[in-house]
Amino acid sequence: MNALEIRNLTKTYPNFTLNHLDLTLPNGCIMGLIGENGAGKSTTIKLILDMIEKDSGTIRIFGADHEQNLSLTKQDLGVVLDEVGFPQCLDAKQMEKILRYTFRNWDGNVYRSLCRTFSIPEHKPFREFSRGMKMKFGIIAALSHHPKLLLLDEATSGLDPVARDEVLTLLNEFTREENHAILISSHIVSDLEKICDYIAFLHQGTLLLCEEKDRLFEEYGILSCSKETLNALPPDAVKGVQLSPYGAKALVMRKRIPRGMDVSPVSIEELFLLMVKENH
Repeated sequence: MNALEIRNLTKTYPNFTLNHLDLTLPNGCIMGLIGENGAGKSTTIKLILDMIEKDSGTIRIFGADHEQNLSLTKQDLGVVLDEVGFPQCLDAKQMEKILRYTFRNWDGNVYRSLCRTFSIPEHKPFREFSRGMKMKFGIIAALSHHPKLLLLDEATSGLDPVARDEVLTLLNEFTREENHAILISSHIVSDLEKICDYIAFLHQGTLLLCEEKDRLFEEYGILSCSKETLNALPPDAVKGVQLSPYGAKALVMRKRIPRGMDVSPVSIEELFLLMVKENH
């Protein structure tokens, strides 16, 4: 069973359209949602959570239509949005008293253990937390009721490198359970490259591609060459180009270019940036 299935999902605003989105997130996997500001990442997550109303399409979570079963499904969701919202006057100990009555599977032992791991003070009010501390607390709260699917919108934003590494390790451990999965959006593409099994590229509301990360590395590469060499390549072999006075840097399909050409490995960030240039 897939953790998440999105089909033909559309949402239109006056100056933006999420355009017929299709995504499939298998159990046991992490999918990274990549895109520039305004690409539709947060809109997608809000639609999954039914925070905004879709125009068309279907969303199924663990095989269930989320509109019919959302009250039950939400117990299986751990959510961390870009703005972590908790009562500003409460501290971590007081917030647990609220959270334990919010989730039927609340686990105080997990909560207190994670608070110690991430150095969350018991008696400091939430309004005095730094942004990084707020994000860590949001992740702790999300994990402390034994969710099956994590939805994380810029959840590593504001964390220092050490804290980010701790969070990424925690997320990897979470998906060792075969019935767990994560959908995570982030501007820190290097984080997603470390932990994701699948990568989905959104650009101006349109899904450019959604593929297994390892397959992307197999299929695509970077060719540095002259403009003349670039022009001689089969047009369908080139998926993005960056030109400079010194030549061309091209994103190419490895199997569609002549043998013998020196193709370098591509990073996820390079892949996205060059595909976006091609689609402008």
